Amino acid sequence: MSTPLVFDRSLVRRRLSRALHQGYADFLLVRAIEDLEERLSTVLREFPLALDVGTPTPAAAEALRRSGRVGMVIRLSQVAEPESILGDEERLPFSGERFDLAVSLLSLHSVNDLPGSLIQIRRALKPDGLFVGAMLGGSTLNELRQSLTQAESEVEGGVSPRVAPFADLRDIGGLLQRAGFALPVTDSDVVRVRYANAFALMRDLRQMGLTNALNDRRRTPLRRATLIRTAEIYAERFGEPDGRIPATFEIVWLSGWTPHESQQKPLRPGSAKVRLADALGVKEGVPKPGKE
Repeated sequence: MSTPLVFDRSLVRRRLSRALHQGYADFLLVRAIEDLEERLSTVLREFPLALDVGTPTPAAAEALRRSGRVGMVIRLSQVAEPESILGDEERLPFSGERFDLAVSLLSLHSVNDLPGSLIQIRRALKPDGLFVGAMLGGSTLNELRQSLTQAESEVEGGVSPRVAPFADLRDIGGLLQRAGFALPVTDSDVVRVRYANAFALMRDLRQMGLTNALNDRRRTPLRRATLIRTAEIYAERFGEPDGRIPATFEIVWLSGWTPHESQQKPLRPGSAKVRLADALGVKEGVPKPGKE
C-alpha cells in the first residue's frame, strides 16, 4: 500500500530554503536545542558518531559538538549547506548500524511517511543507540486553523486545507514501537507565543518555512478579504485584554533505543518469585459464598 502524499516535499524544501535565505526565525529551535541538551545531560555515556536528521539549521549539530560527549556529527539537510549532506528524511543515505546517536529537531512533522522515517533512523543506529527527536504536535496553530476555516467559509463559501495535520502525542509512542525502538518515551512542551496580530504570526511562519505545503492545497493564493477576515476572527475569538493574540506551538518529544541484550526486559509470565499478596502486605483468602 502506497503512503498518502500529505505534503509536497519539493515545496517544503523550497519554503525552508527561502526562510534560511531571508533569516530563519529560530525561537522554537533555540528552545528545542536547550531542551535537547538537558535531556542528553541525563544520559551518562559518550557518543562517538552522531547523526542530525533534517534539523533546519546547523545549531543542533553545533550544540552536540560543544557538549564534550559527542564526537563527530554528520548532518543531513534538506537544502544545500556547507558541512552537511544534502538528503531527505524519507530516504536516509546511510548504511545500517553506523551511528551511536541520532537527533532530529522540528523536521519530521513534514514527512509523508513518519513510520518509514523512524524505521530508517533505527536501522542507521548501532545496537543500544539512542534516538531523540522533536516535532510539532497536534495542538500547534489550533487558533490559526480555526480562524482560517471560518474566514474562508464566510468569504469564499467553502474551505480548503491550509494548516498541516500535526501528529498527536498519543499516537507517536506507538509509532516508535512499530519502528522497532525499545524503551520508547514521549512527552510534549506547549509553547504559547504572543503576537500583535495574525499577520505578525504569518510572517514568523514564513520565516520558519511553515507556510502551506500540503499536497492537496488550493493552488491560488488566499484572497485579501479572506486574510483580513481571518485576522478579525482571530482577534475576536482569541484576543487577550491588551489586544495581542496567542499562538500555540506544541513540541512533541520522542526518544527510544535500538534493542540490545543489555537493556531491561519485562519478566516472563509466571516467573515472579514473590506473591502479589505478600508484596502488598495483605492477607490472601477465599471469597465467602455469595460475595463477589
